[in-house]
Amino acid sequence: MTRSIIEILEKKGPLTGSELIEESGAEGFSVWRKARKSHEIILSSVARHYLRLDRRLKELSRISPSIFREFLTYTVVGLEKQREAIERKCASLSSHIEKVSKEKIELAYEVMCAIGSEADPLFPLEKAVCVIIAGDIVYCMAHDVPRPERSTGKLVRGSDIDLVVVADDGIAEHVIKRIDDLIYQEKYRLLVTPHIREEIDYVVKGIDKVKEQLLFDNFGRILACKILQEGTLLYGNSSLFSRIKAMLKETGLTGRLLEMENCARAFRRQAEERLMQLPLESLTEEDRNLFYPADESEEFD
Repeated sequence: MTRSIIEILEKKGPLTGSELIEESGAEGFSVWRKARKSHEIILSSVARHYLRLDRRLKELSRISPSIFREFLTYTVVGLEKQREAIERKCASLSSHIEKVSKEKIELAYEVMCAIGSEADPLFPLEKAVCVIIAGDIVYCMAHDVPRPERSTGKLVRGSDIDLVVVADDGIAEHVIKRIDDLIYQEKYRLLVTPHIREEIDYVVKGIDKVKEQLLFDNFGRILACKILQEGTLLYGNSSLFSRIKAMLKETGLTGRLLEMENCARAFRRQAEERLMQLPLESLTEEDRNLFYPADESEEFD
């Protein structure tokens, strides 16, 4: 297979991992492994690594993007003699990823501004809540590779838009319910509009719920804190947003999450070495889980 990969690259020039897999017609893991093992092939990644949680792992934490997603979407594969072409393709790929991330942030902001204009005038949305955007978008790592949305199976435009809406003390339940309903309507509209096809994954909760999640004592609460820690303010009450960030720091969770990320980085290096060294027939399902993406969304709360 290595020779066929080299022949493809000689003919086509540098390719992303997904383009190379499509050209070769081979299984993704085998293509990644053969390319990594060859001294004639260069793999150049434009990915930024960040913490992701995975309940399948004892440590609960891993690095995102997964090894496979990084290869598919964020890696350029070429030959030694194609270094300049590899650099050009990497620059183009980085520019595209940045553009996609920016467009998704702008769309999310437009959605929240529109919802703000429809919310209860007695509780102006920009004062009542803070809207935090999280996920790969905040790392400027969003992609637009079509994928099926979980509940409907409809194809959506790559990365979902993760939003956490936190209501301040004293905001009535009916106001929170109204906000939730308005976001759900927008979520559905974006999903079914053919020229948009974006997925919003969101949760609306009060600050008391955030304080409860700071206990950090089960997978769901750890994930909630991780999302709050990585998130940036998209819309709304900046003072409330600052309070949430301060609470994470004061409880020591900012440091604990950083420790988890450092452990995950070390685990990632070990996983790649293991996947490279073991004979293919010796790889277990657990080993292959190290290669493929994990889904955090099941516990988004």
